[in-house]
Amino acid sequence: MKKNLGKWDRLLRIIAGTVIMVVSLYYQSWWALLGLALLVNGLSGRCGGYALLGISTAKPVCETDTARDNTK
Repeated sequence: MKKNLGKWDRLLRIIAGTVIMVVSLYYQSWWALLGLALLVNGLSGRCGGYALLGISTAKPVCETDTARDNTK
C-alpha cells in the first residue's frame, strides 16, 4: 500500500493524535482511540479514508525513479 499523506498532513496528525491521547488519558476518556488512530496514520503515512476516496496529499513519485528501481 503506497503512502498517501504528505509531510504536513503527517506532522499535523502526529501532533493532534498525541495531544488528544494525552488529554483523553488524563480524563480517562475513550477519545484516546481517536488519538491513537491519528498517530498511527501520521507515523505510517497512510490513511484508509483517503485511500477509499482516492485522495492523496503526498508528492507524486517521479516516473523515472520507479522505472530505474524496477530494472534492478
